[in-house]
Amino acid sequence: MPGYIWVLHLHSGYDEGMNAAQVRIARPTDSLEDVTQFYTAGLGFEVLSRFEDHEGFDGVMLGHRDAPWHLEFTHKRGHRVGRAPTQDHLLVFYVPDRGEWELAVARLEIMGARSVPAFNPFWDRDGRTFEDPDGYRVVLQNTSW
Repeated sequence: MPGYIWVLHLHSGYDEGMNAAQVRIARPTDSLEDVTQFYTAGLGFEVLSRFEDHEGFDGVMLGHRDAPWHLEFTHKRGHRVGRAPTQDHLLVFYVPDRGEWELAVARLEIMGARSVPAFNPFWDRDGRTFEDPDGYRVVLQNTSW
């Protein structure tokens, strides 16, 4: 679908290692619904699964159904995790098509996501950096990896 981020690729078929692995990138949040909105409405991810009160945790898995990866955000009831520990905690998405990159940037701006100068100026050369509701940074890089 045009304008959506579909660019985190993990390739299988390697001769060695974990060639059949699926990857889950997981982190806690104090703002489960706001983070879900940022990654679904802003970056076009799907809600793959949700859970509530699983031993005191609520959570959501976001990604794309056929991708070998997804993001998991969790919240432990009664526990505060705070904001990102540094400005250099990044998720980087390479969006080489200029039109798709512009649509992704515009979608985040329309929903009120905050664009910030990158801590490492390299990311500002061909990209834009946004903070999610927890202060973690997402880079939309308009190049190929």
